[in-house]
Formats: sequence, C-alpha cells, structure tokens
Amino acid sequence: MQKLGLNELRERFLSFFESKGHLRLPSFSLVPQNDPSILLINAGMTPLKPYFTGQEVPPRKRVTTCQKCIRTPDIENVGKTARHATFFEMLGNFSFGDYFKKEAISWAWEFVTQDLEIPEDRLWVSIYEEDDEAFEIWNKDIGLSPERIVRMGKDNNFWEHGTGPCGPCSEIYFDRGPDKGCGKPDCKVGCDCDRYIEFWNLVFTQFNRDENGNYTRLEKKNIDTGMGLERLAVIMQDVNNLFEVDTVRNILSYVCKTAGVEYGKSEKADISIRVITDHIRSTTMMVSDGIIPSNEGRGYVLRRLLRRAARHGRLLGIDKPFLFDVATVVIEESKKAYPELEEKKDYIRKVIKTEEERFEATVDQGLSILNEYIKETKNANSKVLSGSMVFKLHDTYGFPLDLTREIAEENGLSIDEEGFKEEMAEQKRKAREALKGRESSAWAQDTYAGLVQDIKTEFVGYSEVQSDSRIMYIIKDDSVVESAREGERVTVILDKTPFYAESGGQVGDTGYIEAATGLIKVEDCKKAGDGKHLHFGIVEKGIIESGSEVKAKIDVKRRMAIARNHTATHLLHKALRNVLGDHVNQAGSLVEPDRLRFDFTHFSALTHEELKKVEDEVNSRILDNLKVSTEEMDLESAKKEGATALFGEKYGDIVRVVKIGDYSMELCGGTHLGATSQAGFIKVLGESSVAAGVRRIEALTGEAALKYFNEREAMLNEVAAALKTTPQDTLKRIEALNMDIKNAEREIEQLRSKLINSSVDDILSKAVEIKGVKVAIGRFDQLDLEALRNTGDVIKNKLGSGVAVLASAHGGKVSFVITATKDVVGKGIHCGNIIKEVAKVTGGGGGGRPDMAQAGGKDASKINEALQYVPKVIESQL
Repeated sequence: MQKLGLNELRERFLSFFESKGHLRLPSFSLVPQNDPSILLINAGMTPLKPYFTGQEVPPRKRVTTCQKCIRTPDIENVGKTARHATFFEMLGNFSFGDYFKKEAISWAWEFVTQDLEIPEDRLWVSIYEEDDEAFEIWNKDIGLSPERIVRMGKDNNFWEHGTGPCGPCSEIYFDRGPDKGCGKPDCKVGCDCDRYIEFWNLVFTQFNRDENGNYTRLEKKNIDTGMGLERLAVIMQDVNNLFEVDTVRNILSYVCKTAGVEYGKSEKADISIRVITDHIRSTTMMVSDGIIPSNEGRGYVLRRLLRRAARHGRLLGIDKPFLFDVATVVIEESKKAYPELEEKKDYIRKVIKTEEERFEATVDQGLSILNEYIKETKNANSKVLSGSMVFKLHDTYGFPLDLTREIAEENGLSIDEEGFKEEMAEQKRKAREALKGRESSAWAQDTYAGLVQDIKTEFVGYSEVQSDSRIMYIIKDDSVVESAREGERVTVILDKTPFYAESGGQVGDTGYIEAATGLIKVEDCKKAGDGKHLHFGIVEKGIIESGSEVKAKIDVKRRMAIARNHTATHLLHKALRNVLGDHVNQAGSLVEPDRLRFDFTHFSALTHEELKKVEDEVNSRILDNLKVSTEEMDLESAKKEGATALFGEKYGDIVRVVKIGDYSMELCGGTHLGATSQAGFIKVLGESSVAAGVRRIEALTGEAALKYFNEREAMLNEVAAALKTTPQDTLKRIEALNMDIKNAEREIEQLRSKLINSSVDDILSKAVEIKGVKVAIGRFDQLDLEALRNTGDVIKNKLGSGVAVLASAHGGKVSFVITATKDVVGKGIHCGNIIKEVAKVTGGGGGGRPDMAQAGGKDASKINEALQYVPKVIESQL
C-alpha cells in the first residue's frame, strides 16, 4: 500500500474519474446558493441538489468534485478527541440519470484496489438489508465473499433527507487491524471501536419520498458518492487520526512552534493544539469564500470558531494575535487545490487578525461581567453561578464555558452546568424549529422545475431592447395555464427576451409584452434555476394566450439609468482598491435606476479625504470617456488576464468579462454603458458600516445625480434669498451673522450682569437677621441652576457672614440654591436640611452639605410661598 500525501490523493481521485468520462468541477463556495435549509455546505452533494432535482441541467451527466465542507454540531468535542473536526474535504463522483450501481461499485473497487493498491483482504462493505441488487454486484461481479458483505438496516444504509430523492447505500470499510479494536469477540463492521473505518459511501438514489412517507421509483436514477479526503489519508499514511495527516500535521507543528509546546506531552495542551489546528482550517476557508465574522448566521459560526481558537491560544500562553499567521500555513498547504487562497491571502489574514483583536476586547468585557456575577452570587450566599448567567456570558459575550468554570473555581464557586445545558438546548430547539420548515422543502420542486428542461430563454438584451418572441408558458396562481385575462397577475416565460433578469445585484428590467390580442405590463424579471427568464406582470388589456407571437419591449430609459449605475460600480470598485488597497473586495451591491449601493471589505470608516479621492478618481475616469467592452472567454483565461472575480459567485466554464479601457476588468453578467462618459458624473452620498469589516457606499449618477445637485442649488438660492445675499456670498453672510449674534450675546450678558448686580444690592439691603444670623433671600428667574449657584456665592461673599437663599423658574424649571458662611454653620445652620423643607413646598426635594445645597421643584407658582417659609425653617435650626 502506497504512502500518499493528502494533496496527491485528491488529484488521483479526480483524475481517475476524469478518465471515466466525468467532468471535474472546482469546489463550490461554502456559502450555499439558493438553499435556505443550511448555513454552510456540509456534504459533497449539497451544492449539486439542483441537478438531482431537475431544477437545473448539469454541465455533464457525470461529474466529480472535491468539495470543501463544514459541520459544527459537535464543535464542543473538537479537540477533546482526535476524531472530531469542523472542516473536511469530500471527494465524490456523481451521475445524473446516466450510470448506476454496477458502474459505481466497479469503479470504486477499481480505484481503491488498483490505483491506491489497498489490499483486498483488508476491505469490507456494507449494504442496505433489502438491496439484493447491490449484493449480487459485490458478490458476483466484484468477487467479494458473502462474509465480507454486511447487510445493515435503514439507520445505517439508507440515505434520505426530508422529502425528495433518496435510496439505499453501500459503504466501504478498511480493517485497521485487531490492535486498533475493542477486543470483543463480536467486534465486526459497524462496531463503534476504531478497528473498522468507513471511508467511502456510495448512495444509489432510486426512490422519491413524498410527504406521506411513500416511496416511488425514480424514472432517472442517480449516483451520489462521498469519501472523506482526510479519512482516506489516515488510511494511506497509516496514522492514527486526521491531525497526523501530512498537511494537517504541518499546521499543527506551526501551532506548537508558536506556542513553544510539544504535541503529545500534555493532554490539556493537546486539546488546545487540536482546536486551533482544526478551527484555523475552517476559518481560513470560510473567509476565502467571503464570510465575515458577525453575530448571526454563518458569520456567527465563523466568529465562534475564531474566538474558540483564540481562547485556546491564550491557554497555551500565546498573549497576542497569532491565528492570522497560522492561516498562512493553511494557505500554503492548500493553495494548489484552491488557488483563491493565495489570491486572497492578505485579505484572509486581515479579517482573521481584526477578529482576534476584537476578541481581546470581548474577553476583557466578559471578565468584567463575570466578576459582577461572582459578586452577585456571593452576596446571595450562593456557591453556584446560575445556568442563565453562564449562558449569557457564552451567548452574548462569546465567553467560553471552560474559562467561566475555571475562574468560578478560583473564587470558590461552581457553575450550574445542567442549567447552562438547558438554556443551550432551548436555543437549539428554537433554531431547529426555524429550520424545520425549510429543511423539509430543501428538495422541493417548485412550479418552474416541472416545466420542460430543454426549453431555455434566449437572452438578447445585451444588444437588443426589443424582440419578436413567443409565449412558451403562462403561470397564474402557481399553475401553468393556457391564457390570462385583463387584470390578472401572471408570470410569463418567452423563448427569447430582451428583459434582463435580476442577478449580480442588478435589478430586473421592466417594460411591456405586446400581443395581437392583449398587453402585459412587465413589473419585474427574475431567473429560474435552469435559466428560464420569468417575466412578472399584469395583463393590462385584452387576453394573452400561450404560444402567441409577441413583441417584448424593455423600458429603455430605465435600462440606461441602470447601466450608468452598474458601470459606475465597476469604476467605484477599482477606485476604492487604488485609494485604500488591494484588500478591498466587493461584498455586495445593488444597482437600481435611481441609485447604486456598493458594499466592500474594509476595516475602518473612510475619512472625508479618502472619500473625496475615490469620487474624484471615478469622475476623472468618466470624463476620460473610456470604452466599455465585453468579451466571453473561459474562466482560467479571464483570471490570467487579471479579471476580478467576486466573492461567493458561481461561474461556469465560459464567463463574460467587462473591460473599462485599461482601467478595470471584472467578470460580470450585467448590462453596461458603451463608454464611461454616458454616466455623466457620480456623486457619493455617504459611507457607513454594514458589518464588522464591511463598509457601504451609496451614490448617484446621471439624471439622479443632476436632480440631486439641482435640488441643492435651489435650496442654496432660497437660503441666500432669506439671508439677503447672493449664493456665492452665503458663507460670508453666515459668518457675519454669527459674529453679530456673538456680539449681541456678549452685550446681553453684560446687561444681565448689571441687572443681577443691581438685584444683588437690592437683596442685600433687604437681608433680615434671625437670632443673630443675616439671611438674604431672592428670586432670579432669568438664571439657570449654574448661574444661580454663582450668584449665591457672590451674595454670600458680600454678606461676609450669613445665609443666601435663592430660587429660579428659568425655562419653566424650578431650582433652589442655599449657601452659608462657615461661622454660621458653626451656629447650627445646615443648608441641606433647610433646602429639603423649602423645596417641599413646591413639590420638589433635594439636599446637600451644611454650607451648600441645591434642589429642584415642580410647581413654579409656589416659589414665593417657599421663600416666605425660609425664616421659619432657619429659626428652628438656631
């Protein structure tokens, strides 16, 4: 048996099935396309579902792939054992209505025994207990003895997922030897021990399961096989687990080097090393497919994996960001199979490093909250941190359970793990309920899947704005009908159309479909999974019939406005990369007739200067009148020429390249201008944050930008007229008015001071003496609380010895201030006690020190009554 590296095994498998007439497809993105039942691709066949259901026509009836996959249900066990992992690669060969069991089994056996040279006496197979056909092939055609063919029940050897295509399966096992087994006399295939390792599952999709649980035979049977690449490498390299496989071991070794520890010396350290090694593989691949850390969906999965890895880095004594460096090793090990890793290397490192830095802040915040919980628990004379507390730390602050436990123990507390598990179970139950309806429909065939697959819509909209077409289908109320009348809403499918179907961020075209007997107003156009264009609209007059000859016309003015904004997004993308750096990538866009929205990867807000530079650069390219041209070519050629591909986009072998002079080149299926000058100009409205590491720019072009400036000009003219000046002198006029206002305010303040001084003298002259203590009482409604305090100090100082009691109803707000000299405080005066009684008269309250106090009130009409009460209160204190 040859000792083969993981990368060589991948290539051998794909090359083998290419020799059997299979089309090799690159791995699909980890982000599912049009499949709401899952967050991340978790199996080799998952992105191929539309081919199995008939919703889309496969590029060839035989396909082979090596698919990146992520599974996180057992994330808490990753690291604790060497068997669990979140990231793996799935090798697969697929047949869509072409070959079936005989070929699938024969080729699997040929690859395993002849290409890989695995000894036959170490191989076993399992089959579904009722699948006699598979038994006959394994026994008669392959020559495997009946003893090595194990029949198993539905739980083990029948594949189904909700409703839809399903069928029996056959699995191939490798016997690792008695020394890897449990030692029990009945140890055999299917035992939970490590002796017999299942490494290839051949699924024979031959039934369709309906909602009532009934099975009917499929007219076209399919083959879906899956073999874990890492598991195969474990067998071929004769190692104990995936962490010892060559490429994974290289990552693990780098982690050990960074932490200054040796693998295999401490079980506690080994757990952390395995967690980091696995999670950095997952996160590197996720970021390369455009996933950004966030608090929901797949972004939360990414954040959780990164933070768990960072936390285990801390446990190993790594006190600074390091995962972004480990990601470089992952890229190096896998870049040949996934060249996008090398292309996006800087971006991947930046995203991971940014999240590591955020985690540092999160851990500190979590520690602060945890310390509060510990204090609260001890004050309640409890020895256990509640499950809800632990869960909130985990769920809201991303605080790892093991860290909570460790710190609690240091403080003499334990944690309510059962309560925590109940909270977690409840959260998972809610998540499952949310997914339940979507999972059951994951295989569901919609109305459009039932239409003839061979009929396609020919799109002529790149060069034509109208076309002579024929109505192929009319769909009303989710049913195919022969005709529709005035007022009825319909979806129409044509054999040929100039209507662009919404995709790539560009909205669909609108317009009309004219027939001899009726007229349809088209309000939107979208694309079905198999490429048919769906024209949504309403019959405005007459009757329309299936099969009718029609004239399809788009709204040309609206299309032109959309083209301006779409070409401008390409210019904007390039300008952002020039101004900010090559880490900028498109993360989403919306191209409408009235505006454009462009989301891009960047880690801080743009300064005013940066935004201006970007806008100026785009406008310069518009004025350069650069030619906009399109060309179709194969994907590899386009990439070699430097065309920018977008995150998460699914491209075929032949792609459309949009070039803007020598300035920009992107893969794009949208409609564009003939030259940049047709955009008129661009006006950037602003920039904002969408998510961590993603920014958004909104902008206008053409008539919308002109309208924007016309409205601003009209507003400026109105402002200038109101200021009695010209638009060009408006700023000078405002500056002059501001100066006049400041001078007026200064003058008012001087007058107020004179008035207060006059009032102060009047109050001092009316001061009364109570048991040898002077008391000055006054009201200043023109003063706020701060000014009232200052005035109180002035009066106190002028008194020399005594008490000043002041009130105000400034701005409708009742305020009291009482201040006293030190000598009268010695005689028994306490301002805090006095003000409490005085403010009570107005429905308020307050307090303070013996020498100074302030309070508020509610009823301004009772201020004078409160001030009249002052002598009585003071007298009671002396």
